[in-house]
Amino acid sequence: MTLQKEFEQYADDVKKVKTRPTDQELLDMYGLYKQAIVGDINIDKPGMTDLKGKAKWEAWNSRKGMSKDDAMTAYIALAKENINKYGK
Repeated sequence: MTLQKEFEQYADDVKKVKTRPTDQELLDMYGLYKQAIVGDINIDKPGMTDLKGKAKWEAWNSRKGMSKDDAMTAYIALAKENINKYGK
């Protein structure tokens, strides 16, 4: 299985966990997912009142400079961990 296919499979599987992961786990996965799909962040930071948007922006921005392949590999590892932790 190619890295891209494995990434897509885990991205789909992690959505099916029985218990919702913590906010921090979700943000970590979000940042890695966006870095793997889009690359370095390409949007402006949301305003102070948009707390959720700001947290997501910061999670993605923290991955700046990471290659798409490295982001996919890290995402897969984190997704596996969450699937094992929260059940599928």
